Parts: sequence; C-alpha cells; structure tokens
Amino acid sequence: MTSTSSPHFFSLSIKFEFPISTSNPRLNHDKIFSSISFRNIHTPCKFISSHPKPRFYLNESHRCHLSLNASSSIDPIEEDKTTTANSDVQLQSCTWNWRDYSIRYQVSGNTGPALVLIHGFGANSDHWRKNIPVLAKSHRVYAIDLIGYGYSDKPNPREFGDKSFYTFETWANQINEFCTDVIKDEAFFICNSIGGLVGLQAAVMEPQICKGIVLLNISLRMLHIKKQPWFGRPFIRSFQNLLRNTSVGKFFFEAVATPQSVKNILCQCYHDTSQVTDELVEKILLPGLEPGAVDVFLEFICYSDGPLPEELLPQVKCPVLVGWGDKDPWEPIDLGRAYGDFDTVEDFVVLSDVGHCPQDEAPQLVNPLVELFVARHAPTKASASVV
Repeated sequence: MTSTSSPHFFSLSIKFEFPISTSNPRLNHDKIFSSISFRNIHTPCKFISSHPKPRFYLNESHRCHLSLNASSSIDPIEEDKTTTANSDVQLQSCTWNWRDYSIRYQVSGNTGPALVLIHGFGANSDHWRKNIPVLAKSHRVYAIDLIGYGYSDKPNPREFGDKSFYTFETWANQINEFCTDVIKDEAFFICNSIGGLVGLQAAVMEPQICKGIVLLNISLRMLHIKKQPWFGRPFIRSFQNLLRNTSVGKFFFEAVATPQSVKNILCQCYHDTSQVTDELVEKILLPGLEPGAVDVFLEFICYSDGPLPEELLPQVKCPVLVGWGDKDPWEPIDLGRAYGDFDTVEDFVVLSDVGHCPQDEAPQLVNPLVELFVARHAPTKASASVV
C-alpha cells in the first residue's frame, strides 16, 4: 500500500427524473447508482450535463451527491436486503504452480463473470475477505497473492542479478497467465493501491483477457524517479542502495514488522480506525514474517522505475472505473481526480469519509459499485475461453 496535474472542472446543471430501476433484478440494491446515470446505462433517468463524465460522492448513508458544483441531492434509498439462491457459496484456498513458484489464491462462486481481486503493497488476498462472500453470490471470484506477498513464494531478488524481478511487468504476467491457466476465461480486474498498476499493466499487455478494471485508490507513485527533481535523484538512489545493501534496511523492516507498528500504519490510512481490528493486523502481518519477506519488502520500496498510472491509462482498451476514498492521506484525492479525465475512465467515484483501502474499510460501498460496473460490461452470453 503506497502512494499530474489537477483536472479542469466545469459547472453543470442536472435534472433527475424518478422512479429509477435497473433491468437486472439482481441489482435492485444498486438503485443508488443507477439513479445517478452512469454513462451507457439505459434507465428512465434523464441526465443533463455539460460535462461528459459525471462524478459523484458515495457515503455510508447511501446518499449520493454529485461533485463539480452540482446543485442537486438525492434522498437515501434503502439497500435491498434480499439474498440470492447462491448465498451459501464456499471459499477455497488453493495453490497454483506458476513458473515453478507456488502461488496462493482464494476462489469462491461458481456462476457469473470472473473477477480477479488484486491487493496492494504489503497486503495479500485476505484483504478482500469482506468482499469475496458478497461478490461470489453472483460472480466467480478469485483473490490472488502476488508473488512475493501473502502466502505465495518469495524468491530472493538477488537471484536475478541486475535484472529487477519484482516489477509490474512480472505481476502483470502472473495475472494474465492465471486467467489463462486457472480461470480459463476473460476476467474483470478489481484492484487496490499498487494492485491498480498491476491490473493496468496486465490489461495493456494482454488486452483480450481483461473485460474491465475497477481501480480503488490506485497508487500515484509519488516516489517514482520521474516525479523527483533532477537534483534529488542521485540522493534517492543512494538511499535505496543503503536500504537494499546494508543492515539498515533489515533494521527498518524489523521495526515495521510488529503488531503495534502494523496497527499504527493501518490507522494512518483507514479513516474509520474501528475497522483496524486485531484480525486485520494479523492478516497483514503474519505473511510478512515468512522467510524472504524482508527482501521483497526492501526490493519494492527501492523500485522507483516502471510505469505510472497516467502512462498506462491511455493504452488500456477496456472500460475503467476509478473509486477514491476522499480521506486517503497517502494518495490525495485532489491529485487522483486527474485520472477521471482519461477517455478510458467512465466514472470517477468519490467514497466519502473512507481512506486508502475502501474494499476493507467500507465494503458496503465497494461491493455494489463493483457489481454494477461488472453487470454493465459483462457479456450477455456465456464467456468465451481465452485458451
């Protein structure tokens, strides 16, 4: 979990006509979204705007407020409490052999479009534990541990010589080959933090696999070498070498890899700190204590090259939805808004009073957002195999 110019804003006038409904009965509880009229959703709602990409706020009372100085409000709509026939879906923890490395993934659900959940830096597939049971009622859900994280193998980066191993290209290959070998189908990528870079890179490399991407507080990569002043770059390289090649790095890791330190870090990036439970701390910390984790940690915090989101977004061929917790202290929303202006980004959704990890802090907001986005872009007939 780590961290452009600001977008140009336009004033807009909006008119809503009610009632609002969707054509899919499974999405009745998502009326809060269809009432805002996403692009390409056909409902009896009329949306009049001078801006082609409406942005809106979503908060925990399910009240939606359009941004961009919109002079409109929508009354809260109760969430539908009905459940599907698939409510008793099972969760399985599995192992996949990828290029002779053991990769842990979790799978649940046996019907509907395939979703691949991609975690952020220092996290793992357990960070989606509040999303999998809900999404699996109507989707085939796969949450994967990126190589180097969670309970996947953690090869020593020094084994690869001068060539970096823990890069977005490596993880993108892992995701694409997972779709081909395990899912055997196209998939939607649901991503948090640096997982967003992984999802974008995978979609650029193998565009026929990815059907759409949801980016939740994608890393801005503010420590990227391109975003540093030229005179500071030599000092950054020297500091990275210090961390990677001396005992300073391991001392730093040992100071961070404790229950209290992990809790303190999570309390920084979660706006609702009541969601930082002992269970969460354990889910994040324990895999980080496995052999090899320290080398992966140091390798990635010294990784200041590779792609930026603003470089990948123009290359993506599939639809993208960006969701952003507006209380994220690491990835400021004022910078993140610029991503909403890319042509491939359909909507920029502000998640009010939510921090850097919306899927875990506010799953009641994220889950229906994912469901509606996928329903909008899922094939109308059974998916064709990509293998």
